[in-house]
Amino acid sequence: MSETSARLLNLLSLLQTPREWPGSELARRLSVTSRTIRRDIERLRELGYPVHATMGAEGGYRLAAGTAMPPLLLDDDEAVAIAVGLRSAAGHTVEGIEEASVRALAKLEQVLPARLRRRVGTLGTATVPLPAGDGPTVDPEHLTVLAAAITNHERLRFHYRAGTGPRSKRLVEPHRLVASGRRWYLVAYDNDREDWRIFRVDRLSEPFPTGVRTAPRELPAADAGAYVRERMQGMSASHRAVATVRAPAAEVAGRLGGPAAGEVVALDEASCRWHSTPDSLEWLALRLAMLGHEFTVHEPPELAAYLREMGGRAGRAGAALCGGEEGAEEGERGR
Repeated sequence: MSETSARLLNLLSLLQTPREWPGSELARRLSVTSRTIRRDIERLRELGYPVHATMGAEGGYRLAAGTAMPPLLLDDDEAVAIAVGLRSAAGHTVEGIEEASVRALAKLEQVLPARLRRRVGTLGTATVPLPAGDGPTVDPEHLTVLAAAITNHERLRFHYRAGTGPRSKRLVEPHRLVASGRRWYLVAYDNDREDWRIFRVDRLSEPFPTGVRTAPRELPAADAGAYVRERMQGMSASHRAVATVRAPAAEVAGRLGGPAAGEVVALDEASCRWHSTPDSLEWLALRLAMLGHEFTVHEPPELAAYLREMGGRAGRAGAALCGGEEGAEEGERGR
């Protein structure tokens, strides 16, 4: 790297600190003249960096927000902090930023030095986050491997566990990652089966790129999200629930996981109406039960019947436990 290029990078790093830098201080930091600093500032402006200058004794240079995101220069601690934060967002699906987190994490980890990758990995191994929802967790490293293979149009091999239990080895051409609710899905062309498939990422292990590049295939749907939705609805009987929940709409929407779970409409300050997206009776019943509030199911009747059956089982289990405890207390008194 030339002396000028290295100096420009150092100057840019200083300017990304949120403060104003007097030209004299920048010149002292970089061991150059104030005239050289002025020339370097002009070079940065020509490259698209919006460097603002203010006049006067208290004036100086600062990097302002522009119309586009310029390259960032991060020190070691900042890079590790961002990578760990992105891993957390990617692995525990924060509503609305899941896919962006994976893309950003894939870009960052691609350029992280080995020593920083080790630090990020060590932090991930040593910490156990408390899941915020009821969905399965995924390994952020798997997500970044899949995202990189999708970007590079590269074939992948991995082990996969089907919902019924059997395990298999797969060779695929990955197309897109789709976040739905609190689950991640990989849409890919399965080379062995010569057809498109959907894989749940939490059931996937040991993914690794083969190094073989392929031409992109045309997905038999408008987009990957529509393909997952259509296939999931066709795989099993699904129902749309309509229920009144005796809790504020904002709280219910948050506990359900956001718009992916359906529409929540406020009825008043203390109750709301939930119109779910299509799903199984078991999953709809579980989501309602996990809200922790009273609710009334309006439709479908199959869901109301399933909840009565589930409530009966729970009641009998509770009665059996209470009966056992009372019997034990009677035995203690009889001794």
